[in-house]
Amino acid sequence: MKIIIILICVFLPLLILFLTYKSSLLNKVGSIIIAYVFGCILGLTGLIPDTAEIHSLQTRIASVTIPIAIPLLLLSSDLRSWIGLAPKFIKSTVCGLLGCGVAIVVGFFLFGKDNARMFANIGGMLTGLYTGGNANLASLKVALGVDNSTYIIVSAYSTLLSAVYLFFVIIAGKKVLRLFMPDFKEDKSKEDKSMVIENYDNQLFYGLFRKDNLKNLFSALIITVLIVAAGAGVALLFPKDMFQSIFILSISLFSILASLHKKVRGIKRTFELGTYFILIFSIAVASQVSLKTLTEINSDIFLFTTVATLGALFFHVTFNALLRIDTDTTLTTSISLICSPPFAPVIGSALKNKAVIGPGIAVGLFGYAIGTYFGFFIAKLLLCFA
Repeated sequence: MKIIIILICVFLPLLILFLTYKSSLLNKVGSIIIAYVFGCILGLTGLIPDTAEIHSLQTRIASVTIPIAIPLLLLSSDLRSWIGLAPKFIKSTVCGLLGCGVAIVVGFFLFGKDNARMFANIGGMLTGLYTGGNANLASLKVALGVDNSTYIIVSAYSTLLSAVYLFFVIIAGKKVLRLFMPDFKEDKSKEDKSMVIENYDNQLFYGLFRKDNLKNLFSALIITVLIVAAGAGVALLFPKDMFQSIFILSISLFSILASLHKKVRGIKRTFELGTYFILIFSIAVASQVSLKTLTEINSDIFLFTTVATLGALFFHVTFNALLRIDTDTTLTTSISLICSPPFAPVIGSALKNKAVIGPGIAVGLFGYAIGTYFGFFIAKLLLCFA
């Protein structure tokens, strides 16, 4: 069964790319959305078994593809354009942290007053999760002394709701936000304009597998392997609990440095190949959704988690709208905080805006760094309200 799952994750994206190339309707939907739909269908129908062993394999596949995707997506980046984006991303990140904190407090007062200590701890874990990711969730479980059963329930609900959240952002987020927020604007030099993503959607399949592109893609993969190896080497110099953060930070930094070389930045189709690996990641993550997660519901914890997830988006968007921060910056920082740094390339691909990927990863890494401390602070603050 493991071999079958690996083959599904590798070859289903090729089918998706082919379908979006052939169908104008599916092209409008977008390859990433289709990948998440296919993944959820595989999980909910039981075609992919809902077992710890299979989930471990899916997690490993996702963990392998993202370090490959990040360099490929960043090699064609222009560092100069990021400098202009920095102030907006800093403001949006602060708004995201405040929005998450406000949502957790609101959820606590609505559903957690009768069992203040447990829900304060859950609020702290969710704060860490929606600031930096699962690493912070796990560390806060230990720091706050949360029992295993509560931890598993919170993890399952947050995974499900984060998937729903991601679906909304990818499918309708930009369309909704554009009603009351400005569009993303980026000043581009002539060189920048020549670096736009070529044949992005319905020609992606064709563009990737043309014979004259294979040499370029091979060169890009060699550079990617070297970057990943160097990143892993640097991360091994740090304590084990820091490996993931240092690893992602290192490969992102090395990719950005490589992109400063004009010949590297000029390699064609690197972003498109990175998108292929993002599709593998998307299927591996989405296929972990199961009927068991949907049926075994603890209503108070589920509602608290729902308010925390959707409230974080609502307050983040509200604060950003007041500051007139654009749609793409808002969505990228929100996803990078709530879903962790590896999802910055996912939202960047969905928005068809590679300029936000690097800053988005930086935002997520910042969340990794402060998530545990921020979650611990929120948990203790909620107990003061009890």
